[in-house]
Amino acid sequence: MPQESDAGRTLLDASAVLAVIFEETGADAVRQALNRGSVVSSVNASEVVARLQQEGWTAAETSGILVEMGLDITPFDWETALLSGLYRSPTRPFGLGLGDRACLATGRRLGLPVLTADRAWTKLSLRGVTIRCIR
Repeated sequence: MPQESDAGRTLLDASAVLAVIFEETGADAVRQALNRGSVVSSVNASEVVARLQQEGWTAAETSGILVEMGLDITPFDWETALLSGLYRSPTRPFGLGLGDRACLATGRRLGLPVLTADRAWTKLSLRGVTIRCIR
């Protein structure tokens, strides 16, 4: 259930976090969300870490940028895992994977809009999930 302190907050997909880090199209929209307070699922934080490691970033550099961004990292709990699994059928035609479903399920659980760079998400219609594309 959303809390009053969640007003104005946004859940970020890994693609949105990476857009800021790599100065990609849509980074300004993500920075605005970061200024209002943003959350990221621990699953999506792991995706960001994996991508940065692939790009040659050290653990210290990766940790440093995520801390600097001021992200609130929320755990991937049982309720969210269950919902994420239930999202497989409706998201599969659009090519979404586990990380994508984890983000969408977290958005629904927290009652927060989800910010992503993945345009395919805008074709989804999931009850209780608001999707905003940065591109």
